[in-house]
Amino acid sequence: MFKGQYKWLSNFTLCEINYQGTRYASVEHAYMSAKSDDPEWKEQCADPDIKPGKIKYMSREITLLENWHDIRVEVMRECLEQKFTQEPFRTWLLETGDEYLQEGNYWGDSFWGFDMETRQGENLLGKLIMEIRDRLNS
Repeated sequence: MFKGQYKWLSNFTLCEINYQGTRYASVEHAYMSAKSDDPEWKEQCADPDIKPGKIKYMSREITLLENWHDIRVEVMRECLEQKFTQEPFRTWLLETGDEYLQEGNYWGDSFWGFDMETRQGENLLGKLIMEIRDRLNS
C-alpha cells in the first residue's frame, strides 16, 4: 500500500481525471467507472462526494464488461498517465528517481500489488507508475 510519504501514489488520492468525457475525483473513481456500461454506475462514480474506498466497495456489486479483464490494464494506464502528468504529482514522481515503487498490501491483491503475507505479486500498479516515470524522464 502506498502510505506515509508515498500516500500520494495511491489511486485513492484526489486528483482530476477525465475519462471518456466524464470528470472523476480520483484514479479509483475513473477506473471503477470503466468496469461497467451501466449509466447509473457511471453517475455514482462521477460523484465527487463519494469517497474512493466506497466506490471500490460498491464495485463488488456491478456487472463487469465482458472484456474487462482484457482492457483493465490499459484503462489503469490511461488514468495513471493523466494523474502523473498533473502537478504536483509529476514533480513528486520524478523526485522518486529510480526508486522501485511497490504497492504492497495485506488484502491479497497480487495482480495490481504485492501481497505482503504471501510475498508474491505482480505489482502491476507500481510497474505502470514506474513506466510513466521513465517516459517523463526521457
